[in-house]
Amino acid sequence: MNVLSIQSHVAYGHVGNASAVFPMQRLGVEVWPVHTVQFSNHTGYGAWRGRVFDGPAVEEVVQGIAERGMLAACDAVLSGYMGSAEIGTAILRAVAAVRQANPGALYCCDPVIGDTYAGIYVRPGVAEFMRDHTVPAADIVTPNQFELDLLTGLPTGTLEGAKAAAAALQALGPRVVLVTSLTTEETPADAIDMMAGEGGGFWRVRTPRLDLKAVSGAGDAVAALYLVHYARTGSAALALGMAAASIHGLLRCTAEAGASELLTVAAQDEFVAPSATFPVEAV
Repeated sequence: MNVLSIQSHVAYGHVGNASAVFPMQRLGVEVWPVHTVQFSNHTGYGAWRGRVFDGPAVEEVVQGIAERGMLAACDAVLSGYMGSAEIGTAILRAVAAVRQANPGALYCCDPVIGDTYAGIYVRPGVAEFMRDHTVPAADIVTPNQFELDLLTGLPTGTLEGAKAAAAALQALGPRVVLVTSLTTEETPADAIDMMAGEGGGFWRVRTPRLDLKAVSGAGDAVAALYLVHYARTGSAALALGMAAASIHGLLRCTAEAGASELLTVAAQDEFVAPSATFPVEAV
């Protein structure tokens, strides 16, 4: 399996491609990473160094891959943090080129916009570009709850509300929606949910809430894991259980170490043989 992963990248820590690429490689996937930014560290530190790339820079790298005749061998495209609508346009052009070469290729869009704690942290216009252009082009979208609320304008405080919002997002174009972190009135205080929907069905997995410092990059990792498992199984429910087990294992190892960055390398066995699994239920 070959995946073209177009995301941000940091030298220190694990967000964007620095979070998504290694788990996929550990699962035996050939990953072709294309970076939309190259930073020293993620911006949550308040200071960083590096550069934001423009759309043509992304397109040039993809063009080079095309010139090697490899786009027909690309099984999926994964995108995350975009930085600008121009980058988004470059990503959609890459998706179109891959689909032209391989009509069966999947496109998984992690619509990185913000979260409950920080609010919106992308540039003006990016959220609207996601809603109007990127999400409709995707086969799989992996918003967190904050992003699901923002993209649909619907309340998700109840399970039925979350299902309705996921269905509204599917109506824009994607066949699969994965809500990567979900807390509703039905979620116990000591737990957190993930929910996937496809073809009118919805499934939920519930994992224990961890005593975890604020860490970035978990959403990037779970989108990558879910894409690989969905591509291999063709099942939204099976992919949900497998991705949830691995991401919980990664976060548990990180929490137990008291680390401020994901322990992506130290916890790598969790990607191939999770130490705990959790039931997936139809909801």
